[in-house]
Amino acid sequence: RALKKALPNTPLQMLLRGQNILGYRHYSDDVVERFVDKAVENGIEIFRIFDALNDSRNLETSIKSVLKNGSHAQGAISYTVSPVHTLELFVKKARQIEAMGCQSLCIKDMAALLLPVRAFELVSAFKEAVKIPIHVHSHATTGVAAMSLLKAVEAGADGIDTAISPLSFGTSHPATESMVVALQDTPYDTGLSLEALEPIAEHFRTIKPKYNAFLSKFTNVDTRIFSSQIPGGMLSNLEHQLREMGHAEKIDEVLAEVPQVRAEMGNVPLVTPSSQIVGAQAVINVIMGRYKIIPFESKNLFAGKYGATASPVDPEIQKLALKGEEPITCRPADLIPNEWDKLKSELEGKARSDEDILSYALFPKVWLDYYENHIKDKAPAPATT
Repeated sequence: RALKKALPNTPLQMLLRGQNILGYRHYSDDVVERFVDKAVENGIEIFRIFDALNDSRNLETSIKSVLKNGSHAQGAISYTVSPVHTLELFVKKARQIEAMGCQSLCIKDMAALLLPVRAFELVSAFKEAVKIPIHVHSHATTGVAAMSLLKAVEAGADGIDTAISPLSFGTSHPATESMVVALQDTPYDTGLSLEALEPIAEHFRTIKPKYNAFLSKFTNVDTRIFSSQIPGGMLSNLEHQLREMGHAEKIDEVLAEVPQVRAEMGNVPLVTPSSQIVGAQAVINVIMGRYKIIPFESKNLFAGKYGATASPVDPEIQKLALKGEEPITCRPADLIPNEWDKLKSELEGKARSDEDILSYALFPKVWLDYYENHIKDKAPAPATT
């Protein structure tokens, strides 16, 4: 609301993980619907909606809710590279997103794997297959993003994601100013000027040091990602986990294990939450032995409870994980009963609003800690609906 008040003419956008909302599990349809309603009410106008497995069934409820609210639904495809992620498969996903009513489509290259030639090929195919605008989102981690964005523009992309220069490159995006200059005096000229962008850059240049504790320490190029497909954030998480476990020296073994686990899990794209699932299983495999321990989240992925994978999971490991349980083939959320009333009852006398209930649903421990430290001694009004 504060941003909307400060920037009344700027549409506010958020990234929405489909049935995962902002969390790490699937939520019931009524919670997804309530979240979208409240996000719109609080000023969000554009929703970029994706699913970690590119299972369009996991996008249905959130897209319908966004459209019902009269907001813009941008369907996103999580880009990845594997033997089964062909151009034909991506075109099929693009057509599904358009058929679901999305007003635009985003190629979401979270791991910085999109090469320039592939970007041109993909955007060209999408422009032929669908009529909605195409946006491209790519990180600078592997050093090719700026080239890929340029080729995407030449292929007809309608929008590209960039970051103002003080916040650019590393695990972020190519610099806005650099792309503006690269496109000047071409048919793709943005119409933006460096003079107009400089005050914005200076503002973030000035305040950036205040946020050093929250900034990624990765500021260079890591080409290991081309073989491991591990996004920069996932890499730092793996390194942190291994240090905490006293096995920092095993990072190269884990990096070698990740692609194998990913293939055994159906060639899932490495994006939240599948990246955490694959990464955790790889760490366990290296330290404890392959699949000696299978966490709950890995079991659920083998059981189909995150959705359908691009290729079949390894049948022997699936049997080991499920221990006689049958995998599901339906939309995972079809098996989740409505949760809203239950969540309300759990917070009776504590929640002051629907926003409190949603915060608790997504981040229960964080919200309860916040309640104890900031709300408890005040008299909360009951939730309104």
